[in-house]
Amino acid sequence: MKKVVTIFSPATIANVGPGFDIMGFAIDHPGDRMSLEIIHGKSHRIVNKTSFDLPLDPEKNAATVSLSAFLDYIGSKEKFLVTFLEKIQPGSGIGSSAASSAGSVFAANLLLNEPLSRKELVLFAMQGEKAASGSAHADNVAPALMGGFVLIRSYDPLDLVEIPSPQDLFCTVVHPEIQLATKESRRILKGSVPLSIAVTQAGNVAGLITGLLTSNYALIRNSLHDVIAEPARSFLIPGFEKLKVASMKAGALGSSISGSGPSVFSLSKGKKSAQAVAKSLKKVFDSMDIPNKVFISGINHKGVHQTEEK
Repeated sequence: MKKVVTIFSPATIANVGPGFDIMGFAIDHPGDRMSLEIIHGKSHRIVNKTSFDLPLDPEKNAATVSLSAFLDYIGSKEKFLVTFLEKIQPGSGIGSSAASSAGSVFAANLLLNEPLSRKELVLFAMQGEKAASGSAHADNVAPALMGGFVLIRSYDPLDLVEIPSPQDLFCTVVHPEIQLATKESRRILKGSVPLSIAVTQAGNVAGLITGLLTSNYALIRNSLHDVIAEPARSFLIPGFEKLKVASMKAGALGSSISGSGPSVFSLSKGKKSAQAVAKSLKKVFDSMDIPNKVFISGINHKGVHQTEEK
C-alpha cells in the first residue's frame, strides 16, 4: 500500500448564475496542490507551505474535517499528514475550502485502495464545506471531485447529475484582491422569495442546463441570470455592474458572481472571446485601483487528480 500521494484539486465556480447551491463547474486553474501521507499518531497533522494563513487545528481545517468524516464512514483508524503545497486564496469565491475538502478525501481514498467512488466522496467533502461556511453545500465539492458541470438535483438524498457542456465553452474569472467570508455572504440572503421571482429563477436554471446540453449558446446567454442571490450580494463587489456591462461589450455570453464572491465569472464561446473579456474585466478593476487577478480556462472535465510533487 502506498504511503504518500500528491494531488491537484481545481478551483470551481458555484451557483453559475441562477443555480444557487445546485450547480457548479470546475476550471483548470488555480487550484490546491496537496500531499497526504499515512503517519503514526493519535491525530492528523497539517503543514502549510503556502503564503496564506490556514487553520492548523485538524478539527477546524476543511481538509481534515472532511478526511475524518470519510475515515469514520469506512471504519479506518489511519492518521494522515496533510501538507498544503499550493493554495487557492481563501475567501476568493472560487472554491478554496472545497478544493481542500475534495483533495483530502480523494487522496486518502487513493492511499486506502479506493473503497469509494468519486461521487460517493462528495458527501464527506461537504462536511469540510460545512466547517468552513456553516453550510454543507455541494456545488463546489462535486465538480472539484467529478469534473465538468454538476447539478445537485437533491440534497436529501444527495443526487448528483453530470451535465455535458459545449467543447468551445470558456470561462473568465476576475478576482479583486478583497476577501468575502462565505458565512457572511450567505447571511445577507433572504430566507424566502416571492413566487414570481422563484418561477423566473427556475426558468433560468432549466434554460441554462438545456443550453449546455444542446450547445445552444443563445440559450445559455438568455438564461445566465440570477434574480435571487446576485441582487442581494452585488453591492459587496466594487464596480459589479460595470463589470457586467464590460464583459457583455467584449462578447461574453453572460457574467455573475462566482460562489459567494468577490470573484466574478463570465462564460464565452471560444478562447479568443474569453481573452477579450479578461482584458475588459481587468480594465474595470484597474480603473478603480483595485489589485486583481484574471484566469482564463476551458471547462475542466478531469477534476481532482494525482500529480507529481514538484
